[in-house]
Amino acid sequence: MKHSRFIFSFLFLFVFSVSAYSQQNANSLSGLVKQLSPSVVNISTTSVSKRKSFGFNSPFQDEQFEDLFERFFGDNIPDQEFRNRGLGSGFIVSSDGYVITNNHVIQKADEIEVVLEDGSKHKADVVGSDPKTDIALLKISPGKVLPAVRLGNSSILEIGDSVFAIGNPFGLGNTVTSGIVSAKGRSLGLGAYDDFIQTDAAINPGNSGGPLFNLNGEVVGVNTAIIAGGQGIGFAIPINIANEVFSQLKVSGKVVRGWLGVIVQEISPEISESLGLQSTDGALISDIAPDGPAEKAGLQRGDIILEVDGKKIIDMPQLPKTIATYKPDTFATLRVVRNGEQKIVRVKLGELPEDNKVAAVEQPEKKIEGKLGLVVSELTPQMMRRLRISSKEGVVVTNVIAGSAASESGFRVGDIILELEKENIDSISDYNKALSDAGDKKNLLFLVKRQNRTVYVALKV
Repeated sequence: MKHSRFIFSFLFLFVFSVSAYSQQNANSLSGLVKQLSPSVVNISTTSVSKRKSFGFNSPFQDEQFEDLFERFFGDNIPDQEFRNRGLGSGFIVSSDGYVITNNHVIQKADEIEVVLEDGSKHKADVVGSDPKTDIALLKISPGKVLPAVRLGNSSILEIGDSVFAIGNPFGLGNTVTSGIVSAKGRSLGLGAYDDFIQTDAAINPGNSGGPLFNLNGEVVGVNTAIIAGGQGIGFAIPINIANEVFSQLKVSGKVVRGWLGVIVQEISPEISESLGLQSTDGALISDIAPDGPAEKAGLQRGDIILEVDGKKIIDMPQLPKTIATYKPDTFATLRVVRNGEQKIVRVKLGELPEDNKVAAVEQPEKKIEGKLGLVVSELTPQMMRRLRISSKEGVVVTNVIAGSAASESGFRVGDIILELEKENIDSISDYNKALSDAGDKKNLLFLVKRQNRTVYVALKV
């Protein structure tokens, strides 16, 4: 009997140990890491800059002193080349040598070298890059078939899904970190197309451009950004966005996007109340590009875009992201609200042009003080030259009283008030009359030209 109990106990412990080992092995990423690591590459960049060489150690070696030093020595100071090195990560997206990484990893590089897992180094050429999404495509020619990653579907990722990153943090070589999807759809204020996956898998300098994998071994994101001083907060570009960019870069070396030709803004609760809306959904058109697609289709300033081809626009950032997925010269059907009535507008989209530089606005002199904490002035020819504007419409804000309603609403010196409560403002008398006509309204809606764009501003009285 004792012998039987001993055998039973031994068998139980053996089965338990095997089960525990199997469970531990099932939870391990080692198999996936071995399989996927050859597809992940390290990227080394070199940029060359020229500065004056003074031939000795001196405080004038710093760039800020060069102009001063050159005044005394003229053009006799020789230039010296300085080589700056950078590190990043990437991954092989096709077996013939195409590599995806971040644009910011390679954008200033004069030389780019891709290092494979076996230690071999290969010169890389830039096929194309897209600063708007921070994606770049490189090409290497190692003379052999390379192991390419499999791309997943980032749209089906759920918060809490397990993910892991492989990259080159701090130049240490391939390093693996794991975690979960912490959030989706994050915006970091880096551009109109921000749509990041947030993860707590450790991402550090040097990880940029590397892959974020799911547990099926598929790439679901391109590791891109960290928050300085943050722990467990990293961001990746969804692979669906990166794949769309990759496809265009591979064919033409650039990315073309649909363009509606509008400037839009969020609908704040104050603006919603001023316009008599039931919610803050949609994107409010604050300006329209002359002779652009929107103007040709009959869209107007003040229209609120609620849908694009049946897809609801919940907030302002969603509109440019949606329009960007269309190809130029294709049509989109918009559902808009204009003066409380819904309309359907069909627009033939154009091609998104290069961004215009924003001109600086100098502060004009103070002239006439108005109500609500705003100091406004007529637009004189001298002031128009100073503000670099050609239109004579509106009155200019020359001061905003600290702590006033105008200050709280975000008014700035240099703003040009074009409308007040939908009334055109061409003079101080128009401005004062519109204020008087507004009576006891709790919210006043202004249309303001700010630098090279127009925005609606709701001022809560």
